[in-house]
Amino acid sequence: MPNPTAAMLVIGDEILSGRTRDANMHHLANALTTAGIDLCEVRVVSDDPVAIQTAAKALSAGFTHVFTSGGIGPTHDDITADNVAAAMGARIDIRDDARAILAAHYDRAGIELNAARLRMARIPEGAILIDNPVSAAPGFTLGNVHVMAGVPKIFEAMLAGLLPSLTGGAPVLSQSLEVQRGEGDIAGPLGDLAARYPELSFGSYPFQRHGAYGANIVVRGQDGAQIDAAMVALARLFA
Repeated sequence: MPNPTAAMLVIGDEILSGRTRDANMHHLANALTTAGIDLCEVRVVSDDPVAIQTAAKALSAGFTHVFTSGGIGPTHDDITADNVAAAMGARIDIRDDARAILAAHYDRAGIELNAARLRMARIPEGAILIDNPVSAAPGFTLGNVHVMAGVPKIFEAMLAGLLPSLTGGAPVLSQSLEVQRGEGDIAGPLGDLAARYPELSFGSYPFQRHGAYGANIVVRGQDGAQIDAAMVALARLFA
């Protein structure tokens, strides 16, 4: 049975401008690999309502899960919640359960729950809250779309709480071999070997070191015994 599939939707002008380097994709990819959920696509869109809605609709229809990051804070350009709600056809407003979480958090901190902070309690009707143990403001799951913060520390904490509730498949295993030959030399035999193991994925990642060319060959799959056999054959080919 194939693994569930996933896509990631990264939202924010700061990513597209190069001002902020996205770390959440790397973390999500590793976490989903371990959970047995195959990350198949990543999109980055600007803080634009049409762009967010169009991407959310398309990804929701195409994959088992969609994970978003960014745009759920207190400022005017944090528009992810409203536009995911629109994409999924859900009403959105300040919700009592989210308001209570924020009120308790800011009361403990001695900080006013002002109108800007209250924006983070806007949750679509029918959504399930995603816990935020770092800064309290919750994310949410609406249908198959999981909406989370863009700050890496918060994104990672939200994901850690969310993943155990999702059904995964078989984790993807991998092994690698460094080969001191250029890709032009190894392409033919590597292609032949990959054809012998159609259930495995073979990737070649070239490098140049001290003026010499080489490649790291990575074999991935769900069957550890097949990967072991492929690695033995690989080592014999390029010994």
